[in-house]
Amino acid sequence: MLKSGVRLGLWTAKRPAVAKIYLARDPGSGLRCYARLLREEAHVGGQWVPSDGGASFEVDDPATGRRVARVADCGVVEATRAVEAAHTAFHTWKKTTAKERGALLKRWYEVILQNRQELAQLITAESGKPQQESLGEVSYGAAFLEWFGEEARRAYGQIIPSAAPDRRMFSMYQPVGVAAMITPWNFPVAMITRKVGAALAAGCTAVVKPAEDTPLSALALAQLAVEAGLPPGVLNVVPCSRANVAAVGELLCTHPSVSKISFTGSTATGKVLMAHAVGTVKRVSMELGGHAPFIVFESADLDAAVRGLLSSKFRFSGQTCVCPNRMLVQESVHDAFVSRLAHAVSTQLRVGPGADTGNTLGPLINEHALEKVERHVVDAVSQGARVVVGGARHALGGSFFQPTVLADVTPNMLCAREETFGPLAPIIKFKTEEEAIALANSTAMGLAGYFFSRDVAQVWRVSEALEVGMVGANEGLLSAVEAPFGGIKQSGLGREGAQQGMLEYMHVKYVCLGGLGGRL
Repeated sequence: MLKSGVRLGLWTAKRPAVAKIYLARDPGSGLRCYARLLREEAHVGGQWVPSDGGASFEVDDPATGRRVARVADCGVVEATRAVEAAHTAFHTWKKTTAKERGALLKRWYEVILQNRQELAQLITAESGKPQQESLGEVSYGAAFLEWFGEEARRAYGQIIPSAAPDRRMFSMYQPVGVAAMITPWNFPVAMITRKVGAALAAGCTAVVKPAEDTPLSALALAQLAVEAGLPPGVLNVVPCSRANVAAVGELLCTHPSVSKISFTGSTATGKVLMAHAVGTVKRVSMELGGHAPFIVFESADLDAAVRGLLSSKFRFSGQTCVCPNRMLVQESVHDAFVSRLAHAVSTQLRVGPGADTGNTLGPLINEHALEKVERHVVDAVSQGARVVVGGARHALGGSFFQPTVLADVTPNMLCAREETFGPLAPIIKFKTEEEAIALANSTAMGLAGYFFSRDVAQVWRVSEALEVGMVGANEGLLSAVEAPFGGIKQSGLGREGAQQGMLEYMHVKYVCLGGLGGRL
């Protein structure tokens, strides 16, 4: 976002923790400012606090490499205080009525929408996401608070018919306690609201450890929660640098006052966190790696398939867990599809800083991410793949990479075996429906899967056959607050959003009431 790199050393009397005003210029809308939402300290127990010793780490704009802010670098000590604050607040928060909790969540939703532009600019500044996508994320993320604000009043128990005439049996849902959330950088607002909204609606309190690349969005959400009237200690945010991530993550997973761990990130990290949580038998929900297939059958509307792939694969430069990673195209329509896709990528995608109006692909989050995409392309080409579009670092430099389409890809290539997390669309040719299903399911991952077909019978068969938690049939964008989000196999445990999302933060209590015999 900081295209001009302008910073004015102006102090704000009402908000002393905000030391500078950070300005960003959007060519389409003039000078903009997100300073009101910029917080650089941790949020613990309702207070903005620095790290012990004043340690901090730098947050940079991936589009320019310029510093956006320096944020408190929290460690085990600060994380422990956040857990203790959440534990204290839980004893009061759990006693509030579902109606009260729902009203606060919906007020938070309203406050976020009132600050939609500034929050979107902050997302773009720290993640590089195009401004329009950032605006979409704010609306999507806020919608989870609205949804769970309504769902708070729908945690219904059951009356259970008893076999004994002098007994009555019933069950109820109750909050599990303090919930710790470890969230990713690719959706720095929506991944927090999807977790925190469910937890708070259930009556839990929360400690959030945001990704080290994008802590500013999380801190801004905490500021807006304060403005919405959320009580102290109900939401705590402890940012930390990469050097402290492992220690803070372990603390959250082992602290006896934490009852629930929710994590979104890589499968490898998820396994480590689950192992840490075993010692105290914590509830865990994990949204882990994706390796989504995108199947184009000969019965497909090819133009619709191209549109679906463009919106799903290249959203946030391919840095989403549900974006297609392996494009499987039936041989009878292969050449026509590749030609149409290449034309669409070449004419409809525009690479550049996310703050500049009109750009649809921003930079990758960092150099490491760029190197992985480059490595996958080089590996594929060395084994016979053909570059149709792109295939190299962008002339803009930095961590920009050209949107790329590869043809003649085989299943043994790295891009077909690993999640790329970048703007790379490798195309694999197949002959039959059975072959496509086998290729799609030939992975340990099972988050999302997509296919395009106008054969109704085939739509049912393939939807049932894909080994994934979510299916997009003739649709490239499937996420919705009302729908359960999550995977199977090594793509995770549990579901977020929907009715199921809140139940992840509740346990079932069964009550048996005896001694009801006697005369009427």
